[in-house]
Amino acid sequence: MNTCQVVELVTASAANFGFRRTIPQMLGITLGFGSMTMAMGLGLAGLVHAEPRLRLALKYAGALYLLYLAWRIARADAAGASTRARPIGFLEATLSTWMNPKAWVSALGAVAAYSTVGGDVLWQTLVIAVVLAAACLASVAMWAGFGSAIGRTPAHGRVRRIFNETMAGLLVLSLIPVFR
Repeated sequence: MNTCQVVELVTASAANFGFRRTIPQMLGITLGFGSMTMAMGLGLAGLVHAEPRLRLALKYAGALYLLYLAWRIARADAAGASTRARPIGFLEATLSTWMNPKAWVSALGAVAAYSTVGGDVLWQTLVIAVVLAAACLASVAMWAGFGSAIGRTPAHGRVRRIFNETMAGLLVLSLIPVFR
């Protein structure tokens, strides 16, 4: 996921549901990115490069899924009163990371940049994945903290609805490069 998409998802979730209820989403993003990096380092990159249709399918499936998540953010209960409303969960966050072509490119770039020819592929890939996952977790936790602070500020339902719609709109705008 690119940085903007993660920021909007995590910040909006924490603002609407609190930091604690956003933890599964943060862990899903982190595990998704770490496991994607492992998969790339262990050979999946060759398949993605050899089959352009797979990359294209990931690109559009990821974009459609992010549009669905934007819709969920925009429709989040402004007053927080709905018991049926729930944040984006662990599995949804993991899947959204795996379906994001920008995350694939980031993982591939990291593996290419920080591994050595002739080195221990498993060890090098594991180190790269752990470092990237730790940085990812720190980043999403920080943005969730910002969102949680925003969510604690007194706001009328209308203000919260405008916030949710703005975050959803920013997520949709971040997808413009996907469709170019």
